[in-house]
Amino acid sequence: MDGETGFFTLVTDGAWAGWQAWNDPAGTFLDFLGVSYARGDGPGRAIVMLESRSDHANRIGGLHGGMLASFADHALFAGLAAMGRPEQASAVTVDLSMQYCGAGRVGPVLQANVELLRETGRLMFLRLTIVQGDELVAAAAATVRKVTPRR
Repeated sequence: MDGETGFFTLVTDGAWAGWQAWNDPAGTFLDFLGVSYARGDGPGRAIVMLESRSDHANRIGGLHGGMLASFADHALFAGLAAMGRPEQASAVTVDLSMQYCGAGRVGPVLQANVELLRETGRLMFLRLTIVQGDELVAAAAATVRKVTPRR
């Protein structure tokens, strides 16, 4: 990987070539989630991908709801950065509402489809869906407090 820009590193080879890998400092909570990959998908839209693993499972073998909520929260910021708003990668979540729509499975890649609905001077309103293949796993709506520009 090379072409580092802010929180992202452009992947230049392998299965994720052309995607931006999230580059968070080691030892943070995102170590648990693993590496995510993002790219813009048109104005105000982005796709964020995450490989699901066995340590993302709950006690009955499906994906844990807390892991899905963590991925949704992370995907908001990775999505904003992939939309060309990398300064908002350090914004903060004001609220996040999750709807669990189906059982996520360990193994298949998770895809978050992120959409910026509206932006005001201080806030951004977003929604996303999380799918595995053609199966809807979860949906979320969130409000994000934008990074205040330094004076």
